[in-house]
Amino acid sequence: MIARIARLTCLLIAGISRLAMAQALPSEPIALADGRVTVSGDVSAGYACDVSLAHYCGDDLGFFDYTDYEHSALRLFRVDVSAAVRAGAHFTLLGEIRTENLGVLRPYALYLRIRPWTTTNFDIQVGRVPPTFGAFARRTYANDNPLIGYPLAYQYLTTLRPDSLPISTDELLRKRTLGWLVRYSLGDQAFDHGVPLVSAFRWDTGVQVHGGNGVVNATAAVTTGTVSNPLFADDNQGRQFAGRVEVRPLMGMILGTSVARGAFIGQTAVRAALGESSGAEFMQTAWGGDAEYSRDHYLLRAETIVSRWQVPMPAAPPGQAAVQSPLDALSLSLEGRYKLRPGLYAAARYDHLGFSDVTSATATLPWDAPVMRVEIGGGYSIQRNLLLKGSFQHNHRDGGLLLPSVANMIAAQLVFWF
Repeated sequence: MIARIARLTCLLIAGISRLAMAQALPSEPIALADGRVTVSGDVSAGYACDVSLAHYCGDDLGFFDYTDYEHSALRLFRVDVSAAVRAGAHFTLLGEIRTENLGVLRPYALYLRIRPWTTTNFDIQVGRVPPTFGAFARRTYANDNPLIGYPLAYQYLTTLRPDSLPISTDELLRKRTLGWLVRYSLGDQAFDHGVPLVSAFRWDTGVQVHGGNGVVNATAAVTTGTVSNPLFADDNQGRQFAGRVEVRPLMGMILGTSVARGAFIGQTAVRAALGESSGAEFMQTAWGGDAEYSRDHYLLRAETIVSRWQVPMPAAPPGQAAVQSPLDALSLSLEGRYKLRPGLYAAARYDHLGFSDVTSATATLPWDAPVMRVEIGGGYSIQRNLLLKGSFQHNHRDGGLLLPSVANMIAAQLVFWF
């Protein structure tokens, strides 16, 4: 499959480049039915190699870039097609389907936007709605991301699962670094991936309202899942409440803060840990702060996210320590971009992801292994809506078992949108 994706990526890059030179690619969304229906698309093709000392153009054996759809964020062929259907001045139906690495078509978004007043910046959205929480969540498309990788908070898989739980702190620590494929003694016994702090690859289902005046903008939502585990179907009869406020105090500056709180652990896993009589809800609470400043040729961004998960604390086996709750994680991301000349830019991002300490019968350690990432690269616009990117990404993980602690990835990506 990897070789097939690599060949397809090379063919796509060559084919699209030739079409671009001939000006054969569409450059604007396609309008139908006198403008009432608009269709747009986004295609990205990327390939990457681990060039660490022990590898030569190898796979990322540390699973640093693994996503919750079980693909590498750097080795990804993705096609998005979205449509907007206007039914008068007050109602618009928006939807998007997506496929990754020639897999199944997935509904990424489907929601109804209601604008009660046409002259006021206020709308209500119902369905599988855009993210409320965070700054990067609003620019996850490849043409909005100056690099190829994702910030750790939005992509790196921790060892937490909403449907499978450790019976002790000792078991939790034995699973450190295995968030790409992990299972525990309680709940679902199948191997599956853990969750990131905030998912960049799935949208949640619910109701969202948005309004603002250009200087201050606010968004609030009630949804089925949580920021780390967006859902279409509910698994715990709980709801998440999320909000975000953005302020633009001066030209080129955006300051934002986000909060979210919702039931995280599924009821089946809770009953497996605490028994049939438990009606408790175990919450994920997240807070984020972000800032952006642009001027002349440069753009600077910073974002931090704090997430706290409350988890059940079952009776531990003899000789082991009980699970300690809550479990905390903290992320920091710093990003910059500089335009070297029209159509050409350089970019860099630093990320760190840390975890709170827990104590087992034998040791005190962070409940998952801390991770650091540095990515540097750039992009060149072949035409306005055709971008070629390249990057070098260094990953380092402090601790854990079985997996390599370092990965040095070189990557290339071609992005086309209309």
